[in-house]
Amino acid sequence: MRRLILISSRSNFLLPFQFQTLSTTTITESPPPPPPPPPPDEADVRQTLLSFNNDWKRALEFFEWVEESHSHCNFRHSTDTFNLMLDILAKFFEFDLCWHLIRRMHSRSSSPPNHTTFRVIFKRYVSAHLVQDAIHAFHRLGEFNLKDHTSFSHLIDALCEYKHVIEAQDLVFSKDAPVDAIGNTKIHNMVLRGWFKLGWWSKCNEFWEEMDRKGVQKDLHSYSIYMDILCKGGKPWKAVKLFKEVKRKGFQLDVVVYNILIRAIGLSEGVDFSIGVFREMKELGINPTVVTYNTLIRLLCDCYRHKEALALLQTMVRDGCHPTAISYHCFFASMEKPKQILAMFDDMIESGVRPSMDTYVMLLNKFGRWGFLRPVFMVWNKMEQLGCSPDAAAYNALIDALVDKGLIEMARKYDEEMLAKGLSPKPRKELGTKLLGGESADLLDRSSQSTIQTHNVPLV
Repeated sequence: MRRLILISSRSNFLLPFQFQTLSTTTITESPPPPPPPPPPDEADVRQTLLSFNNDWKRALEFFEWVEESHSHCNFRHSTDTFNLMLDILAKFFEFDLCWHLIRRMHSRSSSPPNHTTFRVIFKRYVSAHLVQDAIHAFHRLGEFNLKDHTSFSHLIDALCEYKHVIEAQDLVFSKDAPVDAIGNTKIHNMVLRGWFKLGWWSKCNEFWEEMDRKGVQKDLHSYSIYMDILCKGGKPWKAVKLFKEVKRKGFQLDVVVYNILIRAIGLSEGVDFSIGVFREMKELGINPTVVTYNTLIRLLCDCYRHKEALALLQTMVRDGCHPTAISYHCFFASMEKPKQILAMFDDMIESGVRPSMDTYVMLLNKFGRWGFLRPVFMVWNKMEQLGCSPDAAAYNALIDALVDKGLIEMARKYDEEMLAKGLSPKPRKELGTKLLGGESADLLDRSSQSTIQTHNVPLV
């Protein structure tokens, strides 16, 4: 019998969602009919869908089952749960199924599609580099009375987020754009951030100056983005200088700009100066966020000052700021002893912080690179125990570790398993896998090495 891992102690409604074999035992007396299942809690439905976010077939099966099996209590999926299901389907390029669900939503008054629905669609189209499909989806929004400034902003934001800022800029400044971009600070900030995400620092500087020439009124968010550009572009001291200019201009400073300043000063002058800025921020009545603490923890961990970073983690909890998986990633990235990392990993889970898929991939890669298979499987088993479905990156990290240790048959088993789930395995010459075009993985390796040697350009 194969059962679903329960996500919550309140999730008793999930118990019937299982696959049972028929019993051959003779029953002489019919048992009383079981009571109807209670109505499901939407939070539990969401958590269960999230646990299947790397297995769209199981997610969709559960999505349909939970509504059908609770029809007696008139349970219907909300727009939020529809949107989550759409995100999972679109992640695996099941866009036809997505549009089927959207039409189903449109036919219901209880769960109509909203701006978030199409923000999900834009994000998934653009992240798959299907830019024209995303633009076409925007033009279809008239059917749902959602073709407006908000949806256009969501489209531009998705294009800029996933390194299609050139297409975004063409759309924004075209004659047919539904939003007047002239002097529009919000739109210009999106494009500026798009060049930042692309890592094209010279274009960032050029666009920043262009905003001045156009007379665009820069706000605090504009300066925060550009400070981040300077910091990530290897000029943190210039970010500190720009912060002083922001203060002179009389902007009402917020925690976002201080978070960037803390990072910039830590890189240019040292973490002790960052701690000084942190104290100054608190004295001004600006409450630190999780990002503030994570920035300081990372700076301390980068200097191998783990005891101070742990003390800050405890301070964070006392101040009512709950650590996230990223808080622990700072420790994992700089720790060099497997036992120490595993102990920290256990502490993370015991404290109620749920590991993200990035956590598992980071640890699988780290232990695999060191050649330690036992901790690799400890992390993998913990992932399964917590009901987290591995994604392609997790599978590839495990398979790489197995191949490096010569466990080819076991590696092939996981390679076939991920392929059965619709995930994309890496071509590996050890497993005899080939590219879609029929080229061998060995040829790919040689081609990649040649490309790296002849095109030594950093990609951010």
